[in-house]
Amino acid sequence: MTDDEGTSISETPQARLARKLNLLLDLYEAGGAESLTYPEISKHMSQRGTPLSRSRWAYMRSGDGSMATDTALLRNLAEFFGMDRDYLLDDAGEIPRLVEAQLELLRSLRESRVRNFAARQLHGISPETLEKLRKVIDDRGTRKE
Repeated sequence: MTDDEGTSISETPQARLARKLNLLLDLYEAGGAESLTYPEISKHMSQRGTPLSRSRWAYMRSGDGSMATDTALLRNLAEFFGMDRDYLLDDAGEIPRLVEAQLELLRSLRESRVRNFAARQLHGISPETLEKLRKVIDDRGTRKE
């Protein structure tokens, strides 16, 4: 069962935090940046007086373990990703408009990657078949909305 935001109603606070963190990482990379590494995040957190161990970062991203409740750490992480400093503290699961817009962009980019991959892999197929495949991909993308 899901709510209006598309999140599981039975989702734990740890899983909600993990979903938000992983979404921020996806958006960071979709913005044209290379994959963000733990040392970059760790350095930023340490510079702001909120050190973050590799294991804690892994638990936070996976949704396992105890809930991260360090307010300063969560605010610094949100700030690192350019979000409102309380974004990771809000347990309601609401997605700010900026993140929603970026998420739509990310979906479009992923769909574009699928189209590009298919175009590269499907050489030698008739134009009619390619058109049918494109229509299926386009229809699938509009059904999610």
